[in-house]
Amino acid sequence: MRQCLILATTLALAMPLRAADPAPVPYPEGYRQWTHVKTMTINPGHALYDAFGGIHHLYANPRALEGYKSGKFADGAVIVFDLLEAKAADNAVHEGPRKVLGVMHKDSKKYKDTGGWGYEGFKGDSRSERAVGRNAASACHQCHIAQKDKDFVFSTFRK
Repeated sequence: MRQCLILATTLALAMPLRAADPAPVPYPEGYRQWTHVKTMTINPGHALYDAFGGIHHLYANPRALEGYKSGKFADGAVIVFDLLEAKAADNAVHEGPRKVLGVMHKDSKKYKDTGGWGYEGFKGDSRSERAVGRNAASACHQCHIAQKDKDFVFSTFRK
């Protein structure tokens, strides 16, 4: 009994020393009604094709749209990266199934370890199955560091 109490006390004291997981990024309800920022296609032969090949639609909520215009994104800005398979038929490229819905959510307090951005990828059409989770720093932010001077955002708004 005494050993269990010592073990429980030791574990309770050690818990705060463990780094906290980043807060989960919420699913961006209604994002298709936000401002469409741009569309692009990554084709075979591109360096990122294996991970990001397909049709990309980017959307910005009103706070993110302000950030695209000013160059600085305020807390509450959300950028959505809707990645769909590209299907070729009849000399045209069509949207196929959704591969992932990538989300960048700006909250300088919750996500201070990743430049103020929370990152998540929702698998396929799921609103709950997450592809990034606690791996945001290595899976997403590591590449976005190259865009530090642009508040870690790769895309630009096309007027």
